[in-house]
Amino acid sequence: MGITQILFWLLSVMALFSALMVVTNKNPVYSVLWLILAFFAISGHFLMLNAQFLFIVNIIVYAGAIMVLFLFVIMLINLNKEMEPRKNIWIKFAGAVAGGCLLLVLVAALRNSELKGQVAQVKEGNIGLIKNLGMELFSTYVVPFEISSILFISAMVGAVVIGKKE
Repeated sequence: MGITQILFWLLSVMALFSALMVVTNKNPVYSVLWLILAFFAISGHFLMLNAQFLFIVNIIVYAGAIMVLFLFVIMLINLNKEMEPRKNIWIKFAGAVAGGCLLLVLVAALRNSELKGQVAQVKEGNIGLIKNLGMELFSTYVVPFEISSILFISAMVGAVVIGKKE
């Protein structure tokens, strides 16, 4: 096993464990922190697949902005034990059975797929590079890019006008 495979399995175990901790943790703040770790592990997979743009966008947008927003919302609503919904044991059991059935269907579908024996090419090619994305964006798609920038600026101005006090 090379260093690439070891890193892949380490990131995979870290992503699966942190995702499991997100679901099983009772404290929502800890769940958000575990979700940030899962996003970092997935970003590591993007980096291994030579997709630097997806790597940095995943860290900046998801782990940075959205998770901080989730954390602030959770801290603002001030959850406590009295507000926690009570779930029937049968609903929990039905959810576990449904999840197991879904896992069984997924395993059966992957067993019969045509992907057997195929391996992802790591660090090969130049598809996910930021340089190539920028060249394509500013040569072929320059007009839609500029139109979207005008729309974003007008949306920001509208948000400032709406949020401004009289």
